[in-house]
Amino acid sequence: MSDQPSLRENLRRLVDVQQGMAFVYRHLPWTHRLVQGLWFALQALLAASVAYGLGLLLHTQQAFWAAITAIAVTQQTYLDTRSSSRDQLIGALVGGVAGFGTTLLLGEQYSAYAVAIVVAITGCWLLGVGSAGRLSGTTTTIIMLVPHTGSFWLIALTRVGEVALGIVCSLAVVMLAERVQRRWVHPGD
Repeated sequence: MSDQPSLRENLRRLVDVQQGMAFVYRHLPWTHRLVQGLWFALQALLAASVAYGLGLLLHTQQAFWAAITAIAVTQQTYLDTRSSSRDQLIGALVGGVAGFGTTLLLGEQYSAYAVAIVVAITGCWLLGVGSAGRLSGTTTTIIMLVPHTGSFWLIALTRVGEVALGIVCSLAVVMLAERVQRRWVHPGD
C-alpha cells in the first residue's frame, strides 16, 4: 500500500482549497474587494492601452482588437494570464486558418461561415485544446462577418497579429504587476 493519497483524494482536496479561497474572497470587507478590483482594472487598462497604442504605431488595420484581446486574457495571476493567452492565441490561429481556408474553398457566404465555425471549434478539440474552441469561433466570426477591405488573407493575418500584440502586452503588464504586488506584500524579500 502506498502512503500517497489517490488522485480522487487529491482532487477532492484541491476542490476544497478552491472553495475555501472563493469563500475568503466573497467575505472580504468591501474595501478590500474594491482595492482588488481597482488593481485588476488598472492592469487590464494598462495592458489594453499599451496594446492599442502599439497597434496604432504599427498601423494595424483595427488596433482595438489588440486592446480587446489584452482585456480578455488579463487574469489575476501571471500563470492564469499565460494559460488564457495560450487559448486565445491557439483559438486565433485555428480560427484564422479555418476562416481563410473555408473562404478559399467555399467563398464568402453564410454556409461557408457555418462550416468554418464547426471546423474551427472541432479543430481545437482535436488539437487537445478544447478551451480555445470558443475563441477560434470568435476569430472565425470576426474574419468572416466583420466587413473589411483588402485581401482576405491579409485580414486573417492582421487579426492574428493584433491578438498576439494584445497577449504580449497583457503578459508583460501582469508580470510587472505581480512583481510590484510581491514587493508591496513582502517588502523585505
